[in-house]
This record gives sequence, C-alpha cells and structure tokens, in this order.
Amino acid sequence: MSQSRPRQLLLAFADSPRGAERVEGADASATTARPVHTASDSHGKESTPRAADDTGLLLELVCAEANLRRALAKVVRNDGAPGVDRQTVGAVLRARRRLLPELREALLKGTYVPGDIRRVWIPKPDGGQRGLGIPNVVDRWVQQALLQVLEPIFEPTFHDSSHGFRPERGAQTALAQAARYVMEGRRYTVDLDLERFFDRVDHQRLLDRLGQRVRDRRILRIVRLMLKARVVLPEGTRVATTEGTPQGGPLSPLLSNIVLDELDRELARRGLCFVRYADDCNIYVRSERAGKRVMASIRRFIEKRLKLKVNEAKSAVDLAHRRHFLGFRIGASRKGYLTVQLSRRSIERLDARLRQMTPRNWGSSLECCFERLNQYLHGWMGYFRLCTREVIETLHYFDGHVRRRIRAIIVKQKKRARHLYRHLCRHGAGPGSARSAAYSRRGIWWKSRSHGMNTAHDTAWFAERLVSLEQLWHRRRFDWRPLWRARP
Repeated sequence: MSQSRPRQLLLAFADSPRGAERVEGADASATTARPVHTASDSHGKESTPRAADDTGLLLELVCAEANLRRALAKVVRNDGAPGVDRQTVGAVLRARRRLLPELREALLKGTYVPGDIRRVWIPKPDGGQRGLGIPNVVDRWVQQALLQVLEPIFEPTFHDSSHGFRPERGAQTALAQAARYVMEGRRYTVDLDLERFFDRVDHQRLLDRLGQRVRDRRILRIVRLMLKARVVLPEGTRVATTEGTPQGGPLSPLLSNIVLDELDRELARRGLCFVRYADDCNIYVRSERAGKRVMASIRRFIEKRLKLKVNEAKSAVDLAHRRHFLGFRIGASRKGYLTVQLSRRSIERLDARLRQMTPRNWGSSLECCFERLNQYLHGWMGYFRLCTREVIETLHYFDGHVRRRIRAIIVKQKKRARHLYRHLCRHGAGPGSARSAAYSRRGIWWKSRSHGMNTAHDTAWFAERLVSLEQLWHRRRFDWRPLWRARP
C-alpha cells in the first residue's frame, strides 16, 4: 500500500471532532492536505451506487479498498465500546495498514468469520432492561462496508411512511407526516409496539427477503454468519443465537427495515395512513371503532405472517394526543391548530436527568455543573424544538426548577451558616434577608427559595451562566405554520 492511502484514510475523519482527535494521535503528520480528504470521499461515494448494476458481484464492491476505507472512517467517527476481543477503535485504526489487506483477503476467500457479540444491558425508562449487542470493531467495520453497498439497493424500495434509520429522514419527517394525518381529521391512532422485536426476527425470513434483491450468495453467507454469532453475556456465558438481530451493529437498522418493509407494504395495500419509525408504528384512523378493527386484523398479520408479537401492554387505540410517539404527543386544538407537546414519558426523563445532574452533594465547581447542564440542554432542545407553543409553560417550570436546585447546591457547599451569610452579602443580598436565609432552622430546600438566595442569585445571574430552555425554544423552534390550520 502506498503512503498516500493511509493519509487519505486519516483525512477522511477530519469532519468529525472525535474522529479527528483520534486520528491526530495516531498519525500527526496526516492533519493537512484537505483536498486529499475531499478526493478520497468523492471516490468512495461514486463506487457505491454501482452496487445495483450486478447484485451477483456485490462482494467485490464491499471489498473495494475505497469502500473499506470509508467504512473504517465511519466506525471511527461513531467510536463505541470494544467487543469481546477488547480491541478498541483506536487499536484497529493504528493497525489499519495490516488489517485492511488481511480483511479483504478473508472476505474474498470466504474465510472471514465474525466474532462473538458482547451483550450489554441498559436500563429502560419503564424499569426493564434492553439488551445491546456490541460486535468487535473489525466486525463493525465489515458491517459498515456491507451497509454502504446494500443500502443503495434497498433504500429506494422502502415505503415513504418508513422514517427510522434512513438517509434524509428522521423524527422530524415522521412527526410531520403524523401531523398531516391528524390535521386531516384522523384523530385516533392505532399505536403498535412490537415486543422484543430485535430479539424475535426470524433469520430465514430475513435472509429470504434479502435474497430477493441480492444474488451474491457470498453476501448472504456473511450476513447469516453475523446473525448466528454467539452472544457473550456479562457473566461470561456464551449463548447460541437462533433468532433476532443484535442491536448495536451498523447493519442492524437496515436489516430491521428490510423485515418491517413487509408490514409497510401490507398497511399500504389496505389503504391505511401510517407512520413507522423502526419498530414503533402508528396507524391513524377517524374513529375508535375503526381503530379497534384495524388493531385486530394487523395483530393477526404480524403474529402469523411476520412471526412477531405485539406488546399488548404498550399497544392501544386512543386519541393521538394521548399517545407517546417519538417523545411527543400530537393533537389539534379546538380552533384547528396543530399541537405538538412533550409526552409524559419525555417530561419524566427530563426531570430525572436534571435531578441526576444537579445532586445536592455536588462536589465539583459550579462552573463544571453549568458546563454539563448547558451541553445537555442544548442537545435536548435540538430534538424537542419540534414542540409547539404549548410547551412554553413546561419549559418555564423546568428553568425555574433547575435554578432552584443549583441554589440548593450553593447552600450545601457553604456548609456553615456564617459562610452562607457572607456569601449572600457579597452577591448583593441585604443583611436582613441574608441573615434570614443563612441562620434559618429550616432545611436546604427551603433556603434555596428564600428571598436572600433569590436576590443574590437571581435570573440575571443565571442568564450569564446557564442556558434557558424557554429562550432556546424561541430561538430554535420548528416552524409548523404550514400545518397549523386543519385541512377541509
């Protein structure tokens, strides 16, 4: 391999802050020559669309050096934890010159075998646990290379009402389509939740669907090996896999869309108005009676045809504004305006997260606390800016709540009453109100809302240090006005 190719690989990460940091540590000499980065990316992107020309020779496209370089760049950007072999992304990046030709040879000769998958349990908001499967970094590299070739083949065939894990689509497009249905008078929703979908996918049905458009049996063999890879539980037990697609690999979202595209086609064949985001599917109807009829028939199709199971506890037929969809509640006001509000689950998650980030026994500086809060609140509003004006009251409450929690941290950190008294006086509180707050026999939570604390650390003091959710929403809110008025 020539010396220029590693430089192109390294420069492919320049648009990602996290990737750029790792690349700089691996090879500091490859941080210049931006035009090489552009040429490398354009070359890789040109090779992918040709995958559909002959689906019997896809493995050669997967193993193309440009495709593998782009795949590794994507894996490095995503970072992620190591798999069972404990090899980090940085270690694979440093060994790329040796691994790339070895990986190409193993894939083309048919000797490549995916490693075991590390199972990690993460808590769910409802109290349960969700299992994530973390493949080895090299296996994620191969999955990403497969994704870059297979996605252009399947993406044009997916239904327009499918929005999850697709280019140029996401929560915003899904909510926009759902809002149109609601504004057209379909105020009831059939909320379908598939129970443990990623753990119940039938391997043979998935491979059959994949084989309808992929004639290269070598690709199907690699995918089959990935699906059958053993799962290593946290205690070290290795479990054979007979069904399901492990969440955590780059290829898993595409495989899930391939499986559920059959559901999309059935819903479209019946003339139903629906929106699907991954395994969350909402069907919009005009009456509760119609919703119950649709729920019964679609449940039979899902369980008998797709061999999946509907989660009865989370599925229901109800008014759309009462159901949780991607963190929102979609409805219409009496005057015909669209309303997009936070769901109860989203409010509970925000409250729990803010409490976790502002514990009363905060041991670091306030500047560190403000920095963490600002980062989180900016990211949170980047998603929930889709809410309409009805959310202002909730945001106003949380702004005041987080300010009071920080005031409680200040009270706790001062420890002694005289220290708190001096602190309040230095920050503009009068001696009387400062004394009343500092020497009160009441608890920290009461002191956090006392007149002395509110004077010393008022809204203007916080405005210089902490972002306001309400102000962020006003600056970044999404324009729903084209959908505000109900259609005739």
